[in-house]
Amino acid sequence: MQVLAYRDRETGAMLQERVYAAEQLEFLYGTVRGRLLLNGVLSHRIFSRVYGFSKRTRRSREQIRSFIDTLQVDTTEVERPPDDYDSLDAFFTRRLKAGARPIDQDPAHLLSPCDGRAFAWQSLGGRELVVKKTRTTIPEVIGDARLAAEFADPAVLLVRLAAADYHRCHFPADGVAGPPRALGSRLHSVHPIALEAGAPSFANYRMVTRLDTDGFGPLLIVEVGALTVGSIVQTFTPAQVRRGAEKSYFRFGGSALVLLAQSPQVVFDEDLITATTQGVESRVRVGTRVGVRRR
Repeated sequence: MQVLAYRDRETGAMLQERVYAAEQLEFLYGTVRGRLLLNGVLSHRIFSRVYGFSKRTRRSREQIRSFIDTLQVDTTEVERPPDDYDSLDAFFTRRLKAGARPIDQDPAHLLSPCDGRAFAWQSLGGRELVVKKTRTTIPEVIGDARLAAEFADPAVLLVRLAAADYHRCHFPADGVAGPPRALGSRLHSVHPIALEAGAPSFANYRMVTRLDTDGFGPLLIVEVGALTVGSIVQTFTPAQVRRGAEKSYFRFGGSALVLLAQSPQVVFDEDLITATTQGVESRVRVGTRVGVRRR
């Protein structure tokens, strides 16, 4: 199985991520036949919906143990024993035990909204967002020119959720959350293998939610679906929300989240910025600090 190096923020050590379905991704994004199949059939959302449904059947529960063993999922923090889940998707969208993700309560700290591997940029200005060989712009990600004008100088946190990760997303700060808005229809992988091939992954099916905060100004939370992830389920009610409260979850497969702030309002942590300039992802966890409000 292919592995991918990333940095653990807590220890500074370089760790290795086991890549789920690496051979399939290399075929799809690295060969002519694969790209034809991807563009002709597999990137359509209906394929991911059908594939995702197969992981929600009771028969798929037989795959849970193999999934855990292959990807070395930490089951000590899972809310229920693995055998209690009725399907692979039910385990994939699992909740964690109380206290497994302590929430930093300092109101000056901006929190990670999800578990995963992160890149951070303090200020894009009007430049493109470039990840590996994939390029996009903030207006393209947001899909709203007027809203994009508010984020003309954005600070950006990009978190990639690997298959083994906890796949529920939480609010990064106290604030008033508006209704989510859905965009896009195609689905490409968000894995580095796909991004290195220039996949248009940030135009995937995605949901954009505005969060107006007192300490950090307006934030945009963009949940990005991916190949085999045809569903992003919102679990919150648009209203006043608390930092660390659950917002949503991704169904089976890898996915990503983009957190946008106005650069004059937020300063991302230096270790994240430095690692990003080196092309190294940093492991982040729900509820931990990723930045501070600018004084």
